Amino acid sequence: MTVKIFCDIAELNQIKKFNKKKIVKGFTTNPSLMRKAGAKDYKSYSKKILKICSKKPISLEVFADDHINMIRQAKKINTWGKNVYVKIPVTNSKGKFTGKVINILNGQNIKLNITAVYNYNQTKKILKFINKRTKVIISIFAGRASDTGKDPVPEIKKSLKLVRNFKNVEILWASVREPYNYLQAKELGCHIITIPPTIIEKIEKFGKSFNTLTLETVKGFLIDSKKSKFRI
Repeated sequence: MTVKIFCDIAELNQIKKFNKKKIVKGFTTNPSLMRKAGAKDYKSYSKKILKICSKKPISLEVFADDHINMIRQAKKINTWGKNVYVKIPVTNSKGKFTGKVINILNGQNIKLNITAVYNYNQTKKILKFINKRTKVIISIFAGRASDTGKDPVPEIKKSLKLVRNFKNVEILWASVREPYNYLQAKELGCHIITIPPTIIEKIEKFGKSFNTLTLETVKGFLIDSKKSKFRI
């Protein structure tokens, strides 16, 4: 199975660059990336992104923390483009599960990306609130889980088994930490992996032999020692 690569970015020039790459099948963003990119007005900035990326799927996230306003924001974001997936966190900041939000939006045929998911139990709960028609992405934050010493692979495996009967649901490996995560996601059978630009560029260079890597490493040390004019 081929895992689709989405680019995790909000910076406009980077989106222009990576939208041209065949290897990139879509984009994901979040409020933190938008802020880092310098966005001041969420709607106008999102529209700028959509002007660049009008065909590939792109996830734009709600930032409301209560269910009523999550639904209100999601409905508005959904109208911005046919390629839009609305990102809904699996819980709000108080830990309240957003099942009702997911259920209402999914019932209105709004494509969703359920984000900040970490385990199989959350995937199981999400599936109880969706139909088998409208497209849903479930984003499992593998990298952030591994940052805390937890192995995300078993949770992703179990989640993938759960969604086998849902042809409209895709499992996404999120919070990539290294290029090798792409191969892990591919081996597991993940549908999507979302990756920052610098790591996508490393994946494009896959295939170097160990001998080549040794030479490149040694040459790098040599060049730096000469630049520093080291003497012993």
